[in-house]
Amino acid sequence: MLRWLVCGRFGPVWMWKALLLFVAIAFASQLLGVIFSKSSVQPAARSIFSSPNDQGPSLGSCQPHTHIMFLKTHKTASSTVLNMLYRFGEEHNLRFALPLGYQLGYPLPFNAHRVKGYRGPRVIEFHIMGNHMRFNKPEVEKVMPADTFYFSIIRDPVALAESSFAYYKEVAPAFRKAKGLGDFADDPKKYYEPRLRNNHYARNLLWFDFGMDHNANFSTVLAQHGEAMIRQAFNLILVSEYFDQSMILLRHALCWPLDAVVSFSLNARQQKSSTIGGMGASWVGKAAAAAAGVSVKGGHVQAKTPLTEEQREKLRQWNALDWYLYKAFNQTFWEEIDRFGHAQMEQEVALLRMRREDLAQVCLRDGGKPVEAHRIRDKNIRPFQSGLVKILGYELHPGLDNTTRTACLRMIRPEIQYKDVLDAKQFPRVPVVQAQPGQQSQGLIAAAGGSLLRPDSSRTGERLVQVEAGGRTAKEGERDWDGSRLVNNNQTLVGGQEKGRLR
Repeated sequence: MLRWLVCGRFGPVWMWKALLLFVAIAFASQLLGVIFSKSSVQPAARSIFSSPNDQGPSLGSCQPHTHIMFLKTHKTASSTVLNMLYRFGEEHNLRFALPLGYQLGYPLPFNAHRVKGYRGPRVIEFHIMGNHMRFNKPEVEKVMPADTFYFSIIRDPVALAESSFAYYKEVAPAFRKAKGLGDFADDPKKYYEPRLRNNHYARNLLWFDFGMDHNANFSTVLAQHGEAMIRQAFNLILVSEYFDQSMILLRHALCWPLDAVVSFSLNARQQKSSTIGGMGASWVGKAAAAAAGVSVKGGHVQAKTPLTEEQREKLRQWNALDWYLYKAFNQTFWEEIDRFGHAQMEQEVALLRMRREDLAQVCLRDGGKPVEAHRIRDKNIRPFQSGLVKILGYELHPGLDNTTRTACLRMIRPEIQYKDVLDAKQFPRVPVVQAQPGQQSQGLIAAAGGSLLRPDSSRTGERLVQVEAGGRTAKEGERDWDGSRLVNNNQTLVGGQEKGRLR
C-alpha cells in the first residue's frame, strides 16, 4: 500500500532518491562555502584618507583649533594654505567668514561688513577667515571669536617682486611701464607713482597687506614698530621658502592631523627634470620656481634672465620695510624650529613629503603631473589664468571610490571654485518667487531665506542682486577693488583675469 501511494500519488522512488541527493549536496556546498569564507574573509577596503597610521606623530591630548584667522598675503603660496583651511572647515562643517565677492574689500582696509552674513559682533559664530584682505585687527575682532588663532605667511621680497611683476604687470602701472623687472629694479622711482591705483603691488606688498603704509620712508623705529604690531596680533608667521617646515609648525600649533596640512602645489607650473630647493620636481610651484630663477614658456620650464646682484640689492632697498620684516620673522621662524627640535622636524617633514607622494599616486593622473588648464577634462577644476604665466592644474584618477574622490577633489579644487562651493553651502540659493500684484516685500525676503532680491538694472537684461537683509546692504553699482560689480550670489565673476589676480 505504501509503495502504491509513493509511486502512484507522489512519483517514483528514484525521483525521491535524486531529490534527497540534490538537497544533501546543496547543504554540503553551503556549509563548505561558509567555512571557506570565514577563513579567507578580508577587511573591507578603506579610503587612504581614513588610516590613523598615516596622520603623523601623536600630538597628545590637545584639542584642534577651530577658530582661525589666516592673513592671505600675495604671492607667498597662500592659495595652497587657504585650500587647507577650506578642506578642514568643510570636513568639519565649520562656518567661514566669506566675502561678498572674492576678496574682503581688498585693497581697502578690512571692514567687518564685507563678510557675507555678518550681523554684528558675536551675533553669528564664524570659525575660519582666510580670503584676501588688508589687515585691520579691530574690524577682524568684530567677526572672529576672542580665542582665534592668527597666522600668516611671508616671502623673500626679491622673489616676491619677481612673482608680482609676472602676475601684475598689466595691473600695476609701475610694472606696466617697465620693459622688465631688471629695468624696474635699476630705477623704481622712474616708474612708480604712489597715488596710482594698484601700484601697491610694486612696493612693500607684505607691509601693505599687514595694513600699514607701504609708501612710508624707511626708518628703524618705524620698522620695529610694525614688527611689534605684527607680533602682538599674530600667533605664528610662516615662511614660504620653507613651506614644508612651516606646515609642520602649523600642524602642531593647530593640533591638526597630518593630512590636514598635506597639499598639492596649487597653481603649479610645468615639471622640471631636476629638483629645486630640495623639493621634488612634481611639486615645483610658483614660489619655488620664482625663487630658483626659472619661468614657464610654451609649457616648458626655462631659465629666465636672472637679476644681477646689484639689481637684487636695489629691490631690497626699494622694499626695505618688507626686507626688514622678512629678516626679523625668518629669524623667529628658525628659533621656533630650534625649540621644536631639528631631528624631529626632519623626521616629520619626511613623513609629510612621503604622504604627499602617496596621495598623489592615489588621487592624481600620471602621479601628479600638472597639466595645462585647457587639457583638464572637468571644467569645474580648471584654474583661471592671469598675467604672463600659465597656471596649471591637476586631473583626478578615474574610478576612485566616492569617499576617496571627494577627498582628492578638495585637494585640487582651485580657490575661486572652492569659495563658490562653500558659499553655496552656507547660503543655499532659494528659487525666486515671482511677486504678485500687491504682494508685500516681506514675502520676497522670506522666499529668499532672509535676503532681498532685486533686479540689477545696470546691465542689459534683468538679473537678480541678492542683498543681505538685517545687515549691510550692497549698494547699487558698488564695485569690488578690481572694478568688478558686487553681485551677491554664488556664481563666479565673468572674466578670468579678475579671478586670476586673487592668487
